[in-house]
Amino acid sequence: MMNIATIGTGSIVDAILSAINELEDVTCTAMYSRKRETAQELASKYGVSTIYTDLESLFSDANVDLIYIASPNSMHYEQAYQALQHGKHVVCEKPFTSTLQEAETLIALAKEKNLLLFEAISNIHLPNIKVIQEQLPKLGQIKLIQCNYSQYSRKYNDLLAGETPNVFNPHFSGGALMDINIYNLHLVMNLFGSPNTVSYTANKHANGIDTSGVVVLKYPEFIAECVGAKDTNSMNFVLIQGEKGYLQVVGGANGCQEIKLQIGNEPAEEYNAQTKSNWLYYEWEAFRDIHANGDHKRCYELLEHSHSVMSVLMSARKDAGIVFAADQR
Repeated sequence: MMNIATIGTGSIVDAILSAINELEDVTCTAMYSRKRETAQELASKYGVSTIYTDLESLFSDANVDLIYIASPNSMHYEQAYQALQHGKHVVCEKPFTSTLQEAETLIALAKEKNLLLFEAISNIHLPNIKVIQEQLPKLGQIKLIQCNYSQYSRKYNDLLAGETPNVFNPHFSGGALMDINIYNLHLVMNLFGSPNTVSYTANKHANGIDTSGVVVLKYPEFIAECVGAKDTNSMNFVLIQGEKGYLQVVGGANGCQEIKLQIGNEPAEEYNAQTKSNWLYYEWEAFRDIHANGDHKRCYELLEHSHSVMSVLMSARKDAGIVFAADQR
């Protein structure tokens, strides 16, 4: 049994709790919120017995094996660090940390204490990722990859009205790159590894945060273009183009809802290996199995991937001149 506790009460926590409700041997036993009433509805919905308003009390709870952190981006590092210091395994919501240095510190601490540490990035655990990997050789030499994940944020209206919500605040490590384009980067780098060069051209608000932008990853044999936007909507997709055909990921990189393969003039082929409507199920199934088997090797492989993505995020931010408060620490 893996007993988890959550930090945060947003919609992602609701979705996560819904996903683990479908899993055997995973239970949420505690929840943290600065105000008890903020967590009460969610705790009641999922039968969570304990609500903490003090983090130290949560970290000291002997019944909790793993802490899931879904606080604002800038808080991930400190809360994960404290949880690891208290001997808890950690799942940290994407983006893993604000900076590469923070990621490296957490990874080193987890290894030192023989604890499990994960970034909660759902798409790399989806069954359709394996389908893509299996079908890629049919495309021949890859030449171009196009990704677009755009989702107009209701918080963008607040930004236009003169407010500074966390997701558009450089002090909270926000922005379109960290919040939404990260799914494109994880997918491309999960399939093809780290690029040779990284550039990022962004639409930026007056406060310096990116509301949308285009990351270009250059590999030895092909170019990947990753578009992410919180200030506009789009048809979301991934398109991988090879000399023999192309592969389309319907719905975009975050859910990989369906795979369509077109090779030359042959009839198009369609694939979908995902049976769960809540695709967060698959990442938590992976976390549970790694925990149950004490599979540190697999955990470290995932951490190496998260480290590589964080390195690219840092390069992209530097290229676009996006500075977080965390960069000054």
